[in-house]
Amino acid sequence: MTASPQPARRFAGIDIGTLTCRLLIADLASGHPLTELRSDRRILRLGEGVDQTKRLSSAAMDRVIHCLQEWRYVIDGYHVEATAVVATSAVRDAANRDEFLERVKREAGFEVEVISGEEEARRTLLGIRSGLPVGVTDILALDIGGGSTEFILDRPDRKPIVQSIDIGVVRLCERVLHHDPPSDGEVRQAREWVRRETKTAVAEMTGFETATFVGTAGTVTSLAAMAQKLPTYESARIHNYVLKLETIRELEQTLLSGTKAERVGLPGLEKNREEVIAAGAIIIRTIMETLGLQSVLVSDLGLREGVLIDLERQAGNR
Repeated sequence: MTASPQPARRFAGIDIGTLTCRLLIADLASGHPLTELRSDRRILRLGEGVDQTKRLSSAAMDRVIHCLQEWRYVIDGYHVEATAVVATSAVRDAANRDEFLERVKREAGFEVEVISGEEEARRTLLGIRSGLPVGVTDILALDIGGGSTEFILDRPDRKPIVQSIDIGVVRLCERVLHHDPPSDGEVRQAREWVRRETKTAVAEMTGFETATFVGTAGTVTSLAAMAQKLPTYESARIHNYVLKLETIRELEQTLLSGTKAERVGLPGLEKNREEVIAAGAIIIRTIMETLGLQSVLVSDLGLREGVLIDLERQAGNR
């Protein structure tokens, strides 16, 4: 007799990022891709100013908590088995993070887990691995966030090598790119910083050149949408899209030649990403040039999906 298939279990996950907050509610069954029931993402800039002040501002906390209150109501309507909420770079770095965590618990009813860069990479990898094309085995994954960027070299039967650098799109804007559009000197300074940190990050990643380069998160997915001039975000056309370095250079030039206001409405560019997308383009272009990579496989799956996959595995072990 064959074993009967395991019934799907319903979970919710929230990723509280430096720039973006993301919600995913899905059904998961072991050995099957997750079935998305509801998703949402909002650019709320929780990490605004954290690089300078080392504190989350009251206004930024208010924005995120208001969103989490809405999502609490949404999640309750789906009768999920469990919910996981994680916070990344901005909350990790903030001196007043306990105040924020207590407010979230009191005002929105969520317990938040503040995860390290390494743990963020582990769960991001779970998400990426769940949606790779057939035949892709060794990968060098890149997750460009608001406050940090993670490099993950993952090969079957070997422990992943993870490096997290403190450069993200919000941090780069606040520390270096002060003009609108950025000056040539600022762009040069940004490239030098990214190049230096990239070389350090991959110094011990022997053999990364033969791995498939995979990019996840908002910068890479936005550039893939812009490359295709998508009028609305279409995950099916973005996921596993191959983005060429040549295309990234062209998009970067377009983004750096105009002001933030002039970027509004560019085909494929998500609303409220106008300020940080140029920083993202600088980061991905410089990393690829530094490492001699000509294309990146775009993954629309990442930390948010990995949080749910991890939650389902934990629930299965209980």
